[in-house]
Amino acid sequence: MTEKTAAEKPENRDRNRIELDTEPRKVAVIAFGGNALLRPQDHGTQEDQFTLSWKATRWLVEIIHRGYELAIVHGNGPQVGNIMIQVEEAITKIPPQSLDVAVAQTQGSMGYMLANQLRNRFNEEQLEKEIAAVLTEVEVSRDDSAFENPTKPVGPYFTAYRANLLMQELGWQMVEDAGRGWRKVVPSPMPQKIVGCHLLKRLVENGAVLVAGGGGGIPVYKDVGGYHRGVEAVIDKDYVASILACELEADLFIILTQVPMIAENFGRYNQKWLRRVPLSKAREMMDNHQFPPGSMGPKVQASIDFVVATGKEVLITDEHSLKNALEGQAGTFIVPEGEVEYAVQDGLAADLPANVGANTPR
Repeated sequence: MTEKTAAEKPENRDRNRIELDTEPRKVAVIAFGGNALLRPQDHGTQEDQFTLSWKATRWLVEIIHRGYELAIVHGNGPQVGNIMIQVEEAITKIPPQSLDVAVAQTQGSMGYMLANQLRNRFNEEQLEKEIAAVLTEVEVSRDDSAFENPTKPVGPYFTAYRANLLMQELGWQMVEDAGRGWRKVVPSPMPQKIVGCHLLKRLVENGAVLVAGGGGGIPVYKDVGGYHRGVEAVIDKDYVASILACELEADLFIILTQVPMIAENFGRYNQKWLRRVPLSKAREMMDNHQFPPGSMGPKVQASIDFVVATGKEVLITDEHSLKNALEGQAGTFIVPEGEVEYAVQDGLAADLPANVGANTPR
């Protein structure tokens, strides 16, 4: 495989440029983490989250201005963790709720905040768009091996004494987490389908901005009678966003991280920032364990799944670089075929600290 830098190919600098106001309008799906609306350094008040939702609408509108209908999938890690802390604090007064209900709560609250602030942004920019924030159930298989080995930590830290009580009284599975205390662990099964996805597609086809699949969706399974039952689990939002993008026949799938692009051989002497990655290279990097399973791994795998299913492109970048990435001047594009293009020498990654990479946990 021939490897070329973007600097060696100036004629391709605008290859990924996304044109304005195309007809018919195309569809973009964007996935971003719950930290975008609740940062660790903030107090975590609802005022903080409204403010961050308002800031998020600035880059979400950039996509709409480029002629796309838009579907949004947000994470909910910090938010659902806060709900579980509230549950624990009130456990002697209010019966505890299950994780699927907590996920539903975050879909409602975060969907409201995003929809409210998007509507305000549209008003400011005089855009005529409707917004639909939809509670979304995602079906998983009860036979998924993840249910035999829960590994996903959720919620607050507990003392060993309290953890032992919770394991006995509520049947929780808990593990000690790096000496910081004990945490509940739950399964993280692969999503099988989005319940009622045809309705979500109809909303987008009719021009609504869609907020769906928040936190990876409310996990449910079908019992022997065909009834949907909620289950204690966490579904990776990037995999759900990939399924949604396929179902909506999206033209572009965007995954936001906390860095502008992904790196090959991150943290090593031969580290290289990637601008354009063909499917074969992405698969090779996954096979070589270039991306940790708890951070960039699911994002790259979700990208591969989408490219394989649709033949379309995936853009991985951060919120600050999104505008330039939509112009083809930043970010990493995972594409069906072609040559690897690096951004090491063309200035696009020049401002990145040496110890910051797209392969770090999100």
